[in-house]
Amino acid sequence: MTPPRTPLPVILDAHEPGVAEALFSAPFGLFGRQKIKAMIGRKLIRAESEIEPSQLQPASLDLRLSKEAYRVRASFLPGRGVAVRDRLKSLNAEPVSLAGKGAVLEKGIVYVARLMERLELRPNLSGAANPKSSTGRLDIFTRLIVDRGEAFDEVPLDYKGELWLEISPRSFSVRVRAGAKLNQVRFRSRNSQQRERHTFSLDDAEIRKRHLASPLVDGSLDLREGVVLRVDLGGLGETVVGYRAIKNSDVIDVSRLRGYRVEDFWEPIHAGEDRRLILDPDQFYILASRERVQIPSDLAAEMAPIDPAIGEFRVHYAGFFDPGFGQGEDERPSARAVLEVRSRDVPFLLEDGQPVGRLVYEKLAGAPDALYGADATSNYQHQGLKLSKHFRA
Repeated sequence: MTPPRTPLPVILDAHEPGVAEALFSAPFGLFGRQKIKAMIGRKLIRAESEIEPSQLQPASLDLRLSKEAYRVRASFLPGRGVAVRDRLKSLNAEPVSLAGKGAVLEKGIVYVARLMERLELRPNLSGAANPKSSTGRLDIFTRLIVDRGEAFDEVPLDYKGELWLEISPRSFSVRVRAGAKLNQVRFRSRNSQQRERHTFSLDDAEIRKRHLASPLVDGSLDLREGVVLRVDLGGLGETVVGYRAIKNSDVIDVSRLRGYRVEDFWEPIHAGEDRRLILDPDQFYILASRERVQIPSDLAAEMAPIDPAIGEFRVHYAGFFDPGFGQGEDERPSARAVLEVRSRDVPFLLEDGQPVGRLVYEKLAGAPDALYGADATSNYQHQGLKLSKHFRA
């Protein structure tokens, strides 16, 4: 018997006098959970079925697949003045139903699915999306698409309409069904001087000041328009430094947690004497940063490329870090950043301690009412090298 659904708790009632004004005149920055709840109360976020409490993260909202999806010949952006539905029609997209037991999405194929949620944003509110951590660790490439969109993963100011998700499994074919949560969206409030602004990250001077007050990473601070992270190939006391995806593995059901044996899908990579790893462009790797990190309660962070000139590889399919991530009991950084790594075109030699990415930080428009790690859904708090939650420990 299915238990009754718990109603969505709304700490900040956006219907009360003055609350709506406070919401839309809030200091600029990312919205914390209570402000996202207020958006739901004001119908700025709508859904075809009730939004579940588990969708609300400290500074983001998990988005759910609807039963409507399509197999397409190629990735696309709708472009100015064009709706996603119109573009799908012009491509003769083949319908795929995610109802019931769902459908298997084959690796190497591109799909587009409508999301259950839709937005009715105001002129000072925009959105930005990322794959969820578990999505990236399964090598599922996802990108948010909106009507009239000219960029992936961006929801423009004042957007009103449906949300769609491009889905392309790369290493494993996956089974998904309506209700699955593969990506998340953040909401950003801007003031009148920021309408044309595209970057909102803290500068290095501010990051250094915050680090001196409370360490953002263990060890020395290395700054390059964000905190530089370096790959660990030495093991840090462990023999396994990473995992390589096994080709031609079985299908993974994304709703089945801790249901799969690691050895059926992943080949462990052991620390070598030379502390090196050659990345094959046809392979996908899970590695980890040498540094341990923590995200302060009034900030969020995102993994960004270190510099295209430094290496032809990608490490950040899913790169969003909620406030509270990695905060230890002694207020020291406790979590390593897991790296989802794929070489672009040619084999690439990676060495222990090599810079692979950087954390860029952004202020929240007020601290969230709960931090990452506060409940059992925080699967990656205090993590070391860790695969997705679908695999047995």
